[in-house]
Amino acid sequence: MDGPAELEAAEQVVIRLDSSLASTAAAEPAAVGGEPMLFDGAGDRTEAERFLRAVDNIRRLAPSSPSVVGSPRRLSSGSGAAAGGGGCSAVQVTMARLEDEFRHLLSSRAFDLEIEALADLTSLCISSDRTNSVSSMDLPAVEEDDSISDCGGRRSSYRSLRSIREIDLLPDDAVADLRAIASRMAAAGYGRECAQVYASIRKPAVDASLRRLGVERLSIGDVQRLEWDALEAKIRRWIRAARAAVRGVFASERRLSFHVFHDLPISNVTVVSVVTAAPATHDTPFVEAVKGAALQLFGFAEAISIGRRSPEKLFKIIDLHDALSDLLPDVSDIFAASKAAESIYVQAVEIRSRLADAVRGILSEFENAVLRDPPKTAVPGGTVHPLTRYVMNYSSLISDYKATLTELIVSRPSASARLAAEGNELAPCLSCLELPEHENQSPLAAHIIWIIVVLEHNLESKVSLYKDTALSHLFLMNNVHYIVHKVKDSPDLWSMIGDDYLKRLTGKFTVAATNYQRTSWLKILNCLRDEGLHVSGGFSSGISKSALRERFKSFNAAFEDAHRVQSGWFVPDTQLREELRISISEKLLPAYRSFLGRFRHHIENGKHPELYIKHSAEDLENAVNDFFEGAPPSPHNRRRSHG
Repeated sequence: MDGPAELEAAEQVVIRLDSSLASTAAAEPAAVGGEPMLFDGAGDRTEAERFLRAVDNIRRLAPSSPSVVGSPRRLSSGSGAAAGGGGCSAVQVTMARLEDEFRHLLSSRAFDLEIEALADLTSLCISSDRTNSVSSMDLPAVEEDDSISDCGGRRSSYRSLRSIREIDLLPDDAVADLRAIASRMAAAGYGRECAQVYASIRKPAVDASLRRLGVERLSIGDVQRLEWDALEAKIRRWIRAARAAVRGVFASERRLSFHVFHDLPISNVTVVSVVTAAPATHDTPFVEAVKGAALQLFGFAEAISIGRRSPEKLFKIIDLHDALSDLLPDVSDIFAASKAAESIYVQAVEIRSRLADAVRGILSEFENAVLRDPPKTAVPGGTVHPLTRYVMNYSSLISDYKATLTELIVSRPSASARLAAEGNELAPCLSCLELPEHENQSPLAAHIIWIIVVLEHNLESKVSLYKDTALSHLFLMNNVHYIVHKVKDSPDLWSMIGDDYLKRLTGKFTVAATNYQRTSWLKILNCLRDEGLHVSGGFSSGISKSALRERFKSFNAAFEDAHRVQSGWFVPDTQLREELRISISEKLLPAYRSFLGRFRHHIENGKHPELYIKHSAEDLENAVNDFFEGAPPSPHNRRRSHG
């Protein structure tokens, strides 16, 4: 058969099949979309193969086919067929038919993506040089996907990306048909129409997948108006959703687009990218399908990165930063290889950089908050101040995030900047503070030590709120002990603080405990000394009974006052409370027993001894056990002895 005859035969096949399908649709309105399709995934494929061969022949033989590049997608239903021929009109009819088949395949053969299948992606973390905490066992193996042949017999393959799980979005036979149709439309100059149809079908599917993952449409303003508790929960959900979206949804979409459009000539298209207009490539359909969803996804992280900085946000922002850092290699593999998609990767990198800036800014804000916390009212009973608990718990959490923060915190704290803090009441007193240094001290360690130094200074300013000197020492003892205890409880915090600074803190605790005992008990113990009880004169010397009676009365009054008052003081650490009681008993009880043994008979031989000897040593020992409970003892706990 010569060329013109072969071309005419091919045109007749196309026109006949297109017309017969249209007639069938009119007779069978129940057909999908009102029109039966050649590529329906079921039944005899003979007609579909015959149609593709006819399309190939028309493109090969029609002399006017180059002129249709960029022509309108579809003529009216009668313009080509009624004319009875012509290569150009036949190409237009075939392209219109293929476009409909392409749309139908994408819509009708797509699998319903099971979001549950992506659930385990939320626990995947890409292995990187930044951390060794993730084993290679956590990551799916790199696999080679089955190759799909294009219409010319050339085979292409798409290599799976590490840590990514690609899910089949359509059956293999449907993908092969899509490739066959797309290659013919692109060769005929209809790459733009094919890409537009692809994006128009896949974009809603991508958007729906992100909604099912819990990604909400929130503007930057919406995010920044949320209360922190609500925002914290959304950050947790976002991290899980982002991993599934990038490693599951976007990766699977890119794989599908690759198999359909790889190396096809669709460069006549110009697509407006996020940053600037760029020529379309075989990645353009993928980008157009996922771009909106990707911008929406990363827009949430961007809103967090530029939001108000406050200390309570630090650790969730670090989580967000780490999650984005873990995803960036995948985002790079999925988006950065294409000029059309590169801007999405660039945006993700910029957001991570802003999150890092936010982390540094929040740490600085936290230091200033500790610095600015003013003396207000004394905490009852000299217990651990809420500021101390907050700062040390915060510092312990900082040490838990040491791996990330060591990377992000690259400069030491600037004392001059802190001293210049506007409205800082403590600034005039801080010029004498030194920042302890130890060998190989990291900038992060310097910041933590500085925070504790400032906390110490702040606590010392709060000591003046107590009118009772002994209670002020107890307050400082409690708080420094809490600091030491928190450091020792956290190996990471301890390693950053260093042994030298920890010894200094321990020494400060010991001094405060000693000062408490000296201030509180020296007067009481002085009542049990012999000085002032002996009299001499004339031919005899002895004990002044009146002075002895006054000494017992003074001791009783001082101890009972201490018992009443200090039972209301509070040492929250059980072990410290017991150690303090033992230390008091070890000084008080031997002294009292000795004093009682030496002078008891002088009182018992006089009148009303019960007015002076009111306590046995056992009574004192029991009474000491009431100390530091944070509540005055009930009357039945007040032990007395009358003999």
